[in-house]
Amino acid sequence: MRSLDAWDAVLAFVFAGAVAWSLVPAAEAIARRIGAMDVPTERSLHEEPTPKLGGLAILAAVLLAGSIWLPENDATRSILAGAAVITLLGVIDDVRELPALPKLLGQIGAALIPVVWGDVRADVTTLPFIGGFDLGWASYPVTVIGIVAVINIINFIDGVDGLASGVCAISAATFAVIAISLDRYEAGILAALTAGASIGFLRHGFPPASSFMGDTGSNLLGYLLAIIAVQGSLKTNAALALALPLVVLAVPILDTSFVVAKRLKYRQPIYRADRWHFHHRMANIGFTQRRTVAFLYGWTLVLAGLALALRFIPYSDDRGNFDPFWTVVMGLFLLFALAASVYVIDVLEILKLRRFRLRQRIGLGVPEEPVKAEVDAGVAQELETGEFAAVDPKTGEVARVDPDTGEMEAVRPREPTR
Repeated sequence: MRSLDAWDAVLAFVFAGAVAWSLVPAAEAIARRIGAMDVPTERSLHEEPTPKLGGLAILAAVLLAGSIWLPENDATRSILAGAAVITLLGVIDDVRELPALPKLLGQIGAALIPVVWGDVRADVTTLPFIGGFDLGWASYPVTVIGIVAVINIINFIDGVDGLASGVCAISAATFAVIAISLDRYEAGILAALTAGASIGFLRHGFPPASSFMGDTGSNLLGYLLAIIAVQGSLKTNAALALALPLVVLAVPILDTSFVVAKRLKYRQPIYRADRWHFHHRMANIGFTQRRTVAFLYGWTLVLAGLALALRFIPYSDDRGNFDPFWTVVMGLFLLFALAASVYVIDVLEILKLRRFRLRQRIGLGVPEEPVKAEVDAGVAQELETGEFAAVDPKTGEVARVDPDTGEMEAVRPREPTR
């Protein structure tokens, strides 16, 4: 068997992108034929029924590219078999909307295939300044839990045209560079073809989308990213083996953490759909879908850049000794990533909603004291439901924001100032 190199990753990336791009129309036809259509609801940000089996094109690209460029061994066979199983689960869910428990059991079953058959698990990993440690038998359940967690993290962010596929493309491309730099060529090629397949689908999934990848695609991409993280960095002696995947996937992890925390706070089931996701908040404050994905792509790119900086900037010898110049450079990367994250949080109004609403009303001439109680109640309602109103600065009317156009539709006039 010939040795793998970076060119294999490049070729796999291009081939998978072309295959996915060309096969999405066929997946759309299948979706229409079997009734796998995403009909708009009150949570939706699209207006027309849209086919949602685009993930089938991604699977075809992954299987074809993987069979050509990945080595023929049990690890490859188990990874591709698990990919097929998790995609089938997504198809069933897209057609019949599976309950939470059968879906979870199916995800666990798919995750077990590469872990048990192919021995794809994080048995040894490394922490900075601590060194490597062996997980022993715990590596089996820990890896399965990690794979299922990433599957659901990616599934959670799949709520705006092109968001999940774009974030996965950026993340997979970053993992490819990191894995290849660590001489983990199998993981690097898998990451590259995953990035290519995601971009190929994105040609049809970018807003306004003609096709959704559905749970068919989000389950698959989450599964692949988890496998790549295990094979490409976690299962190495790299100093930041555990930190790198957390940084690369920080945006979907933060979104999921925020949503789960809100659901737990209000004693709602974790699996229950709502409008608390970052993309819903952006839509509710007037962002178009393209502006929403641009913000979240940008945030993901910044954090991907931080992950690459952590991998390649020689700021430390991993024994507690820091190079002054490169430490300053690394600090600048960290500050920039932190500033970008704070900016996005500021845009999302997560930390300043009450003050913002008060300023809106007072700026329109409403006396401060009479509106404090009203604003407090309104903010509590907004945070609980995830549904936000806007105040038209010209008329003072309370309005709802059209998520596609950004225009405000008045729902009730503001009470006159007394």
